[in-house]
Amino acid sequence: MLLTEGIKQGYVIPTEYTRKLTIDGHTESYQVYKIRLDQLFYNDQNDRIATWISKYKAENHVEDMDTADKSYNDLIENFIYESNPKAIDKTKSNIELVGQREAGVVLNDGRIIDGNRRYTCLRQLHEKNSTINHFEAVILERDIQENKKEIKLLELSIQHGEEGKVDYNPIDRLVGLYNDVIKNEFITFDEYQKTVNESAASLNKKIEQAKLMVEFLEFINAPEQFYIARDLELDGPLAEVPSLLKRVKTEDEKENLKLIIFSNLAMKPQGDITRFVRKIKNVVDSNHFEEFIEEQLEYAESTLEKLEDLPEITTKEINTHLRSDEELKNQMKASVEKFEIKTKKDSTRTKPIQDLQRCQLLLSSIDYHTLSVLNDSEKELFLDQLKKCEDEIQKVKNNFEMGE
Repeated sequence: MLLTEGIKQGYVIPTEYTRKLTIDGHTESYQVYKIRLDQLFYNDQNDRIATWISKYKAENHVEDMDTADKSYNDLIENFIYESNPKAIDKTKSNIELVGQREAGVVLNDGRIIDGNRRYTCLRQLHEKNSTINHFEAVILERDIQENKKEIKLLELSIQHGEEGKVDYNPIDRLVGLYNDVIKNEFITFDEYQKTVNESAASLNKKIEQAKLMVEFLEFINAPEQFYIARDLELDGPLAEVPSLLKRVKTEDEKENLKLIIFSNLAMKPQGDITRFVRKIKNVVDSNHFEEFIEEQLEYAESTLEKLEDLPEITTKEINTHLRSDEELKNQMKASVEKFEIKTKKDSTRTKPIQDLQRCQLLLSSIDYHTLSVLNDSEKELFLDQLKKCEDEIQKVKNNFEMGE
């Protein structure tokens, strides 16, 4: 353990610095230590890292990974660097220039809770300069299993506070929300909301998106392979879906619409899939919705058949084989665009009716009591405007009768 053997053997060195942390509702200043880099390891239970690991396992047919193995840290370091090389290089330059300015947080077994990016930079700098060999961090005497909830809330607090300033993939946040609040239920909705300082309405929307993400992965027969959702950049389109489903009246229509949306997400018939999903919104509110559902369900069935033919469900297989069917993609795209045009034509045709309805609504909202208190000039102006309205109504009637 770092705080016993580490200090005794000299690879953990106390510093004069402290860092304030709020744990279980209590804020305290904690001692910062310099810890030799080779005594630390990335947290495999971190949402982002766990997603990367699941991808590596799926693509390389690996069942288990040993966090004590040197190759484990090398692998995660590469994931972190490749996720945002520019940001890592910038942080690395800053550390090289002025040193590590902000302490991380680790557990007594060497597991990193906060500071993955800084630790990655220090590891890479160490390759060029062996004198750079320590990571500054608070060491918490906590166990990842016994204190799982406490550690997760601390991690969330840091991510949404300090780390929130840097890029944290929205899908990774949805994965964490799903695992912690929905699936495992070891953090309550209220605890999560308080920790991340987010409105209940916003959090409920994210919960809906997280559930849809899980349903999509089940649709493509890749249950809980969350890395696929991240690789396919589904955070944008998933954010559009809940409001779209609320426009649908029956449960059967809702389930059919979900199948259609999921098949379009899987096939990606258009470059900007978020924009493509938005196009469907207009069709849902139209008189062509049933016809649209019927046609699109055929494409959903074709998509499912193609998915069944894949040897395995990975991002590579989806991009290389599933999405290579240009004919099906073009049919799906043409279908949405066809019904979008039909809907727009309907809207254009009925616009005069809608305008008259708005006009009638405005006239009916006039407060007659206020008319009695108008002065002479205001009454004159009112009558003048009323006459203009009457004239316009007569023009509309004349044109309508001529067109019949």
